[in-house]
Amino acid sequence: MEVIKGLRQQAVRELLRTRRIRTQQELAAALRERGFRVTQATISRDVAELGLVKVQRGGALVYALPRRPDELEVTAAQRLAELLEDLPFEVREAGLLLVIKTVPGSAHALANALDRAAWAEPVGSIAGDDTVFLAFRDRASLRRVRDRLARLTVH
Repeated sequence: MEVIKGLRQQAVRELLRTRRIRTQQELAAALRERGFRVTQATISRDVAELGLVKVQRGGALVYALPRRPDELEVTAAQRLAELLEDLPFEVREAGLLLVIKTVPGSAHALANALDRAAWAEPVGSIAGDDTVFLAFRDRASLRRVRDRLARLTVH
């Protein structure tokens, strides 16, 4: 299975270098054209694992590879910092949650990067299409992460 996953993710990288893929459905169709059997869950996992982001190209939001190729070794903190540099987002507070709004299709990659950074303060995260919820035990933890996110980016 890992061999198939590696081949499929390599195909995703190639597709994103050669085509404008706007949705996960388009990505699934392109992979099926190449002979891969994929489900929506498979595509969602690949998007998160590869750290795909949505960027503006030719007047449309399309999936793109992160600025640094996955093959380069980077720490989770570096990966998160690079993602935050490239990804427009806004942070709001709601009780003991940080609500992070970003561009459609990028929340899973952002939540994955936040989880991998292994910060001590968040007790959990949930990602939708364009929103990430980070949950905290107390306000002090929430403020530390809010301030850390602000320092990591100019957005």
